[in-house]
Parts: sequence; C-alpha cells; structure tokens
Amino acid sequence: MLVEAHKDKGFNKILNSADVAAPDGGPLSKLMRLLYGKDQDRVAGMDVLPRLLKEAAARGKSVYFYGSTDEVLNAVVAKAKEDLPDLKVAGYYSPPFRKLTSAEDDAIVNRINDANSDLVFVALGCPKQERWMAEHKGKVKACMLGVGQAYMTYANLEKRLPKWARDLSLEWTYRLWQEPRRLWKRYLITNSMFLYLSLKLLLQQRTKRLALAR
Repeated sequence: MLVEAHKDKGFNKILNSADVAAPDGGPLSKLMRLLYGKDQDRVAGMDVLPRLLKEAAARGKSVYFYGSTDEVLNAVVAKAKEDLPDLKVAGYYSPPFRKLTSAEDDAIVNRINDANSDLVFVALGCPKQERWMAEHKGKVKACMLGVGQAYMTYANLEKRLPKWARDLSLEWTYRLWQEPRRLWKRYLITNSMFLYLSLKLLLQQRTKRLALAR
C-alpha cells in the first residue's frame, strides 16, 4: 500500500485524507520506529476485526460486512454469531467482481444505510477498498474500516502464521507460497521498492543528522 501511494499521487491523497491510517504490516511499523522514534505497534486487520466485533457487542453497536464472496461472508457471520451472541449483525453483501454501474452503487449504499449500521467492515483488497471508502465517505452513514484479508482468518478459512513468524514480518512469504502465480511479481517489485525507499529515507535522515551535528 505504501509503494502504491508512492507511485500514485491520487492514492497517496486518499490515504492522507483518511480519518485513521495505521500500519498493517510489520516492516512499516519497524520503519516508523527507525525514522521517527515512534513506538508504533503493527495494527493488522486480522487482529483489529475480532477485537472490534467484541467491543461492538459489548456496546450494542451494529456491524455490516462488505466485500469478499458469499461463501466467506456466510462463514464470517456464522462465527460472529457463535462467538458473540449479543452482536448485532446489520447485514452483509458481496458485490460483483467488476465495475459497478451508478444505479448498482446507489442501491448498495441505500442497502447499507437502510440497515442502520454503526461500523462497516470493507474487504475488497488494496487499493480497491481504500478507493471505495474514499468515494463513499459522506454517502455511507457509518464508520468504514478496511480489513483486507481479515475475513478469511477470522472465519478459520485460512490459517495464520504463528506469532514468532509474524514478529519477523514473514507473512508475505506465506501468502506468496499460497498464491505464487498471482503474487510473485507483485512482491518482487513492491518489496524491492519498499526496501529501496526505506534505505533512501534512512540515509537521508542520517546525512541530515550528521550535517546538523557539525
């Protein structure tokens, strides 16, 4: 996502205009510590989703699940109702995997708003989900949160790496192993670009500090 924002000024603006933007990936949270001295934990959708569902149930807030497939959504809702009987599930919807017409988009917005949702979880993948939330800010009368692949792990449809592997930021290798044909090129390019940009920033910061020290 960070590399996409670096290449695409429009997407960069979308992220910077969000009410909350948090580092989903471990490498980014580590980079924040190196660059800014911020003790920033990783904020992964896979961790945030179950915690917010639990909090919503405790506060009597309703939730809506948007994105992914009907099969995945049915599994997510079933698990949520099993784990949290008091949770108010306002609804869920799997949109077509194509560009929506204006009429279809309006119908979806009305569907979500008519459900009186307090929190809408959006799982369309990056950067599609971020663009969708930005386009519908002010239209969808609820708090929207992009959660990426969190539906799959929450519903136990996909295993998650053990904590020690996540602490070493190895989740990308697991996803690459699962979908090598689709992801090899993306990870080769984006990971290399991320490392290059990170080293560039760190060297610039070090040069600036040395110059000030003189």
